[in-house]
Amino acid sequence: MGSLGTTELIIIVVLVLLVFGGSQLPKLARSLGQAQKEFKDGLEQGMEEEEEDTQA
Repeated sequence: MGSLGTTELIIIVVLVLLVFGGSQLPKLARSLGQAQKEFKDGLEQGMEEEEEDTQA
């Protein structure tokens, strides 16, 4: 399996537009950004807790 090419990405974008509609894309992007931020914060918090446990 290789990486996605330009044609595949264009097809995916068109399908997303058809499924969610143009007006829903900003809302969807905002939700995905918030989820990514929360995931990153959770990873950092887990790393800090693990670091504290190894020092104790």
